[in-house]
Amino acid sequence: MRRLLSPRVLGITLAVLVLMVGSAVVLKVPLPGISLPAEPVACLGGHLVEAEHGLACSGGFPITNTMTGTLIVDLTIFLFMYFALRDKQLIPNGLQNALEAVIEWFYGLVEDVAGKENAPKFFPLVMTIFIFALVSNWWELVPGMDAFGWIVKAHGKGGWEIKALFGNVHTLVKEDGHYTLVPWLRTVTTDLNVTLAMAFISVTYVQIAGVQALGPGYFKKFIKPGYASGLIDVFVGILETISEIARIISFSFRLFGNIFAGTVLLFVMPYLIPLFVPLPFYGLEIFVGLIQAFVFAVLTLVFISMAVVSHGDHEH
Repeated sequence: MRRLLSPRVLGITLAVLVLMVGSAVVLKVPLPGISLPAEPVACLGGHLVEAEHGLACSGGFPITNTMTGTLIVDLTIFLFMYFALRDKQLIPNGLQNALEAVIEWFYGLVEDVAGKENAPKFFPLVMTIFIFALVSNWWELVPGMDAFGWIVKAHGKGGWEIKALFGNVHTLVKEDGHYTLVPWLRTVTTDLNVTLAMAFISVTYVQIAGVQALGPGYFKKFIKPGYASGLIDVFVGILETISEIARIISFSFRLFGNIFAGTVLLFVMPYLIPLFVPLPFYGLEIFVGLIQAFVFAVLTLVFISMAVVSHGDHEH
């Protein structure tokens, strides 16, 4: 307690508080326009035009900021794998050692859940989902993400004033203006289209794996043709069908909701107090991004493992 009340500690604490309060007054961090749908940043075969809610593609195919974010995620994974494996050693070290440790641990997890026989079949999909979701989630922490883009007129309240930096490069500097930012890059998993696509892939593969393992008998849990015992079997079949559809909804909205909320939090905290205060939230989002990627991958693994197990009375 005496150390906490020492002049040195009190001086450092006071200096940090002064910097925090001063940063909130002096450093005005623009709050990016928070949009649920992905926004177009380019057009193939057309051109961008200003619309009521940002930008729109006039003719051609729109390229959204989550599409460019997906390319960055894919490039990040490719480069990491390239540098980790370009000089493979029998006794690994550095990036190769870290990569092999993660893959070995995850493969052991797949074996424990799905069994040694099924692990080689299920591991590639489950590991791919985990890596893609993890890198996508963690890209929200990279400085500059959502910070560069097209400056457009803000329709409604919440705009910023524009200031020229050099050439045709501008920045937003002060509130109560008429402009907002449409970022070129956006965290991939904050787009519901992406998480829905991942959920469809996951649930579709569950059905494929079930049919491959059990044949037509897999569909007995949905309907029992020829020997249905009555309304109970029909009701159970309906419940099973609803549960499969519900998995798509729960998969996609769980990942989307957590990462979108985290991104908004990382927008708001620097906007309120730019120095020091945002740091704990970055640490929190590292953990959230890891957990959400792990949960998505492991639930996919669990559902696949359940689908390949027969529930008949005399089947193996």
